[in-house]
Amino acid sequence: MANGTFAVLMLIGGLTDMGMNYCGTSEGCLGPNETQPRVAFSLGSVVERQAEAKGEAYLRYDFGRKFGPFGQAIGVSMTEDGEGWLGYGATYKKNFGYSPFYAELHLMPGIYMDNGGFDLGGPLEFRSGIELGYEFNQGWRVGLSYDHRSNADIYDNNPGIETVQLRVSIPTR
Repeated sequence: MANGTFAVLMLIGGLTDMGMNYCGTSEGCLGPNETQPRVAFSLGSVVERQAEAKGEAYLRYDFGRKFGPFGQAIGVSMTEDGEGWLGYGATYKKNFGYSPFYAELHLMPGIYMDNGGFDLGGPLEFRSGIELGYEFNQGWRVGLSYDHRSNADIYDNNPGIETVQLRVSIPTR
């Protein structure tokens, strides 16, 4: 169970990178910089915790602008039983050396609609996770994603869920 682990890792990695590579530049620590916008499609399964295993589809758009090392993304997901989630948040990607292999962390608060399905405790749910993948020369990415959703104990009930997904990401320019 991941709990807030990925969110903490993203903040530690991103803030360290920001301090080492962005602060002290003419743009500043969180200065805007352009990046490749992309659309990502994921299919996978809700796993672990108290929820039943079920399929989930996830669509995410990564905007073409970062602030320091942090990207921006908006995402929407739907399970086969109709539970839905819509969120917006930050991403942080790091390549393994000069290779095409990468790790990307994300933290996205959002609205969860159980639609009579699994109750996550309330409508405000945070999605954080990691994707490990490979980026091809043309900018396409293929990765395996693992993420956690919960309400960070802001409600009395906080069962949380995890998902494992295969993600394909396509540049939009």
